[in-house]
Amino acid sequence: MAKNLMTSVSGIRGIVGESLTPDIIVKFVSAFGQKMSGKKIVIGGDPRVSSHFIRPLIFGTLQACGCEVIDVGIAPTPTIEIAVKTLKSAGAIAVTASHNPIEWNGLKFIGPDGLFLPEREIYGLFQEAEKRRRTYVAWDKLGKVEQYAEAIEDHLKLVMNLPYLDIQKIRKKKFRIALDCVNGAGSKIVPQLLEKFGCEVFLINADPTGIFAHNPEPVPQNLVELAKTVKKNHADLGIAVDPDADRLAMISNEGNPLGEEYTLAMAVKFLLSKKLGYVVVNLSTSRVIDDIAQYYNVLLFKTKVGEINVSQKMQEVDAVIGGEGNGGVILPEVHPGRDAAVGIALVLQFLTEFDGTISQLKQTLPQYYILKDKEFIQNVDSDRVIEHFSEKYKDEQLDLTDGLRIDRADSWIHLRKSNTEPIIRLIVESRTPEISWRILQELKEEIQNLQTH
Repeated sequence: MAKNLMTSVSGIRGIVGESLTPDIIVKFVSAFGQKMSGKKIVIGGDPRVSSHFIRPLIFGTLQACGCEVIDVGIAPTPTIEIAVKTLKSAGAIAVTASHNPIEWNGLKFIGPDGLFLPEREIYGLFQEAEKRRRTYVAWDKLGKVEQYAEAIEDHLKLVMNLPYLDIQKIRKKKFRIALDCVNGAGSKIVPQLLEKFGCEVFLINADPTGIFAHNPEPVPQNLVELAKTVKKNHADLGIAVDPDADRLAMISNEGNPLGEEYTLAMAVKFLLSKKLGYVVVNLSTSRVIDDIAQYYNVLLFKTKVGEINVSQKMQEVDAVIGGEGNGGVILPEVHPGRDAAVGIALVLQFLTEFDGTISQLKQTLPQYYILKDKEFIQNVDSDRVIEHFSEKYKDEQLDLTDGLRIDRADSWIHLRKSNTEPIIRLIVESRTPEISWRILQELKEEIQNLQTH
């Protein structure tokens, strides 16, 4: 496998020209296409500059495998997942590197159910791609490419038809919204959605050029311009999406980041007030969801990190809502994947019914402070690090499903090793920023000490 090519349950991702090259793309796409010969495959993605060469390569490779290609153009990942179901296709490839910087691109492989391929299948696909055998069809069996222009409209209809929305009531509010689409795939769907809700929108970075105006991950340090736009225009809310519009982050009416964890918290709180049922999140998600589930007396399930793990568990237990704490809301009534448009709709309805500001609404939820970091490891095996902390905290509540999660009365810690880099991911949450910061520093020091002994 190419150096620094990231392979995970979310597909493949690499730096264009280094780890993501034409031969790598052909290798993985042909492994996917050979299984699908004669069937329809949907292709879409975010507007990264490198997609101009990647998409034609995908079309050609799939045609050579005998697949019928349906091109939905620049589209969010959730829009592509919905198109799989709408068009009854055998699967899809979303051309995106999600929140990674502009020099990256990648492929997300989607199955006939409109979900990312499950762990076993995706790793089977990776193994298949590494085999040297490629078989392509004869000239008279080549697939065709057709365009489908309605994918975004189909997606919007599903969101607008949600039974929890009182669209007239939202429209009466005439919300003032500052919006940063980072010049990604959300640049079309999100402004259209807000327009349908009667919002006055202050747009920044909403031209789908794929030239990102800032680092595209929707975390506070990258949303400075959005915060300024909120303040300047006295907006009720600031909204940011990542390049493939499956993650949603928000800025308060005061110009402060609400934190991605609170996107999911607001969506879950709102939905459970309308409909009780099971909730599913990943192990790195804020304890605020535990508190909300407890308040409504519903069961909360936790899975390994990775959208597909959450989606599969949601289907298994028939959950009413779920997601990941990085701003990824999953509402099965629209489709079983993360979707920023769904998150926006639920939050606007919640805000409409609450009849106060978004800052005040956040204050009604349990308050936690989460920190996410990573520590490079060189002289020590990541399993040894996990083992060390498992032993140290053996009297606490431990979960070894995905790395190590340590739950204590007033805080929790999640340590996960990366499959692609020599790092340990660290997540810490507690009731105050000071405590979270102190725990994080202690963890990092301890990992450094392990490397020197």
